[in-house]
Amino acid sequence: MPTAVPDRPGAIPGIRTEATGPARSFAPPRGTGRTAARIAALTVCQAALMVGFGLLVTGPARGLWPITAEDKVNEGLERARTGTLTTLSSVASEAGNTLTVIAITLATCLGLLLIPRLPMWRQAIFLAVAVSLQSLVFLAITESVDRNRPDVDRLDASPPTSSYTSGHTGAATALYAGLAVLALSRIRGPWRRIVGGLLLLLPLLVGAARLYRGMHHPTDVLGGVANGGLSLLIVGRALLVEKSVTAPPSAGAVPAARTPDARGGEARPGATAVILNPTVTDEAARNELRRVLERHGHRDPVFLETTADDPGAGQTDQALREGATLVVVCGGDGTVRTVADALADRDVPLVIVPCGTGNLLARNLGLPLSPTAALDAALGGSPHRLDLASVEGDGLTATRFAAMAGAGLDAEMMEHTDEHAKAALGWPAYVLAGVRTLRTPRMRVTIRLDDSPAFRRTARMVLLANVGTVQGGVTLLPAARPDDGLLDLLVLDPRGPGGWLRALGTLLRGRARPSRPSAVHTLAAEGDARSRVPVEFFTFRRAELTFDTPQSRELDGDPVGTGRRLTAEVRPGALTVLLPPRGK
Repeated sequence: MPTAVPDRPGAIPGIRTEATGPARSFAPPRGTGRTAARIAALTVCQAALMVGFGLLVTGPARGLWPITAEDKVNEGLERARTGTLTTLSSVASEAGNTLTVIAITLATCLGLLLIPRLPMWRQAIFLAVAVSLQSLVFLAITESVDRNRPDVDRLDASPPTSSYTSGHTGAATALYAGLAVLALSRIRGPWRRIVGGLLLLLPLLVGAARLYRGMHHPTDVLGGVANGGLSLLIVGRALLVEKSVTAPPSAGAVPAARTPDARGGEARPGATAVILNPTVTDEAARNELRRVLERHGHRDPVFLETTADDPGAGQTDQALREGATLVVVCGGDGTVRTVADALADRDVPLVIVPCGTGNLLARNLGLPLSPTAALDAALGGSPHRLDLASVEGDGLTATRFAAMAGAGLDAEMMEHTDEHAKAALGWPAYVLAGVRTLRTPRMRVTIRLDDSPAFRRTARMVLLANVGTVQGGVTLLPAARPDDGLLDLLVLDPRGPGGWLRALGTLLRGRARPSRPSAVHTLAAEGDARSRVPVEFFTFRRAELTFDTPQSRELDGDPVGTGRRLTAEVRPGALTVLLPPRGK
């Protein structure tokens, strides 16, 4: 278990490290009983909710629409049957069969636990418990709600259980949607979305197959989806989001503290500080990072956890005072921004290990999105000087950002993105929130760039950027570079469906860097404040934005409250970052 080692040579006081000790007898991880009780209580509530809905469907609502239209749906599907569709529905139905679900769940959990470089006990327990609880609730429902199966020719033998809910659909939802959660949180690169989407599609195919084969009413299938989804939500919140159960000690854990090797040739013990966000970096990840560091000669790295009150600045200052010669930051854009701000204008290089949802700076620097791969690539690279941007505003303490700052639509999207959705889905959670914020009111803003005269604009969103690419590989500011001594500004102001299409086309096409870096460039005439183009690009060294009314604002993906002013100025070469050679 983590323990403080304040007297170790080279240790930084206040930094939690991990030490090994003699073998101990097995004890359940801390928080197991409390978490199990919470899951059990919520599962009882889930069962009561599902039973209540079933009794409503078979009782008071039985004669109401749309319940009265369900028979017509089943009869219509019966008339639409063909040999090919029947075969396909049989295959899809088997994906939700009890034996299939048990076999896939068991194989996946064994893989998560036994593959040498992939032990993930928390994820294995999440999947196994979610599937099991769905089954228990299903049995409670069928014992409490008596509903006959549709009065059509059924293509499968009728099991003794009630038609409500669809057990196949519920089991498929718990299993395949659970696998999708794991895929979206662990897989990196373009396959992440493809695999996650296909897994989320499977429960829908199983539900459609059960309807086609005459085994369930539509509300039975919807009940199955709800049952499986609620089980995932309850267990996932407890084990993957809140993480109230502490991981058991790993027998193969690499100790952080060892006797210093006086023979030299490596970085001295304690010279490398790893600042990490504990909510996104578990014990297994730390051990992997430690192995990579030691493989590159960084012996006895010291780990320092961020907190809600101090997201990285205090830890960085402490590490520097104690002689750290390399700082590694593991977290999302907010953690990276805080550590980068504290390291600005220092000679100590930074290594960025992406562990968050957006990872904007890592994406734009071409780093791998796998934490260990990013660390390995950076340690094999060389120092590079990157720009930072100092920013301030009313109600906003002066700070620096490394990627982007903005107001309007993007800030509203950040504010409305649910933390649990981020934990489960990753950056697609921003997309879901963005759909709800598309109708954000247009703002009026006065813009002054460098020594040019101020001009007025209306906008849905303004974005001040040191880099150009956002989540999903979408490039909003293709001219932005993190090492050119300039910042870029995007003003987005589409009007109506046509304006949104024009804006999307402009952003997808991209554009080259302006020939005069400090000039104002638009898609219409330069400096024409009356133009109604949906997208405008500017480059600058200093920008002052003044809004007519308070607007939501964000820095590197973190909401920072509303205000009427944002002032940003580039700090050329303020940050030293280790980056892999180009092409790697």
